[in-house]
Amino acid sequence: MSPVIKVLVVEDDQDFRYLIQKMINKEADMQVVKACGTRQEAVRLAVETEPDIVLMDLNLSDLELEGIEASREIRVSTGAKVIILTAIENPALVIDASVKGFASGYVFKSQFESLVQTIRGTATGYTPQECLIRAAVLSVLSPAEQSVLEYIMGNTGGIQSSAKTISNQKTSILRKLGLRNQKELLHVMSKYGE
Repeated sequence: MSPVIKVLVVEDDQDFRYLIQKMINKEADMQVVKACGTRQEAVRLAVETEPDIVLMDLNLSDLELEGIEASREIRVSTGAKVIILTAIENPALVIDASVKGFASGYVFKSQFESLVQTIRGTATGYTPQECLIRAAVLSVLSPAEQSVLEYIMGNTGGIQSSAKTISNQKTSILRKLGLRNQKELLHVMSKYGE
């Protein structure tokens, strides 16, 4: 039997949150470990419950797109993958939000019936959405910075640059991605597929 996929549901609409929980808990290979409706609760519960997947509502409150910051915090501090859940049916905006939040995918609320399939695909491998988001995250880096990132990730042999140049490029990568240190960089990027 496959391991159970642990899911944290973050949705401020209580009725919709209930429907999501009910749908997920019907699946033999999935379990909602907790559900909440605020950014603060989401980050705390993600650390405490160690879910495999966090379903993150993009608009958690009156603060527009608060789910982005919660997603970033969760990706940096836990092993969970985040799937953005949104009523905003603007693909460019949602992909941008997914990139900024280091999400692994997204589901429009109007496509609610595909939620279980998206959770399963994201938990068991790398979806086309995740590859697209990874490419968008990396698109802000220069080719030299991408080479240094691949080197840091252990995906290539040596690179032909001085230690000082590599250090400068590493600093630039962290700044462009909004990360504080190499540990956060490795943690976030290791969750994306190749």
